[in-house]
Amino acid sequence: MTATATRVLVLNSGSSSVKYQLLDMTDGTRLAVGLVERIGEETSRLAHTPLATGGAKRETTGAMADHAAALKAVAAELAADGLGLDSPELVAIGHRVVHGGLKFTAPTVIDDAVLKEIERLVPVAPLHNPANIIGIRTARALRPDLPQVAVFDTAFHTTMPEYAARYAIDVETADAHRIRRYGFHGTSHAYVSRRTAALLGKAPEEVNVIVLHLGNGASASAVRGGRCVDTSMGLTPLEGLVMGTRSGDIDPAVTFHLKRVAGMSVDEIDELLNKKSGLIGLCGDNDMREIRRRIDEGDARAGLAFDIYIHRLKKYIGAYSAVLGKVDAVAFTAGVGENAAPVREAAIAGLEEMGMAVDADLNAVRSDEPRLISPEYARVAVAVVPTDEELEIAQQTYALVNA
Repeated sequence: MTATATRVLVLNSGSSSVKYQLLDMTDGTRLAVGLVERIGEETSRLAHTPLATGGAKRETTGAMADHAAALKAVAAELAADGLGLDSPELVAIGHRVVHGGLKFTAPTVIDDAVLKEIERLVPVAPLHNPANIIGIRTARALRPDLPQVAVFDTAFHTTMPEYAARYAIDVETADAHRIRRYGFHGTSHAYVSRRTAALLGKAPEEVNVIVLHLGNGASASAVRGGRCVDTSMGLTPLEGLVMGTRSGDIDPAVTFHLKRVAGMSVDEIDELLNKKSGLIGLCGDNDMREIRRRIDEGDARAGLAFDIYIHRLKKYIGAYSAVLGKVDAVAFTAGVGENAAPVREAAIAGLEEMGMAVDADLNAVRSDEPRLISPEYARVAVAVVPTDEELEIAQQTYALVNA
């Protein structure tokens, strides 16, 4: 690594998309951001914004057959701005990998053995790890000489004690099939818990935080002194909170009932619980803005969906308050958590005896900065902390290759 090599390219490869950001790690400045979507279709689209030059967003459309073609197009866009993958200033490529199992507890430089282990975990992350693997392989082919680093969604949660991570099923069966609670959104929970501590003027080791990552996917975590001790998602991202299209917690016997009584196949039940449940299953919408609009117009179905969503949130806030014993802060983050003031207000309402409250005026403020929305008298701080998973991945990647 040269003295001027301070840039990290972050790649988040989905099944038909690639999100990317190029950052300068001297100060975390974003040099370029972009998205390729509908990979494998005739209508593939690349949107690229060259922030370093202050240029306007550029969009190109046309068939991109696979991720290799998509990443080559990304490389060409970066090169057009003088930020190409062949730049000596590029020190590493950081990859978001959803599932790292128990083996990967920290960011890891990718070699053939690491890639093989990520492949071995495909059965417990069939929707995500295969796409992550494609992105890694493509990037390695483009820059085989450059360190490629995997940053795992599950890594932050590997500090959970066994009594929180284990399901109460036969141990031999669980171990044989790697069945346990892994948790997800770990880069977000790590970043937000640290930023919340900083907002309070304390070190992460001094603070207990409940982090509520509320987007289309949603998860909660209990973070004691900078370490995760419990989280709502489990073997897969289906467990836990009510989400945009996922049911969250449900009696496992519902699946047996649907198979026996409704004659549904395993795949049909999987589709139901992951893609046709949650808010969209309850009221036909998974956009919280639209749900709130419908509530304001007197839509009872939307109102019930919102109440179910909030009820589950309150249960987890209460449960994690008990797990932590002492709570210093509750932090809302991600798309819904950062932007939906009614969700924050409703989730905390009635928790005054637990030391939690929301100031209506502070809660109504819209900002991209971390901020407190609780009144001064509240024993527990309530915060809105915008997440930055790409910066977290870049920071972990840069720290590893420097080390």
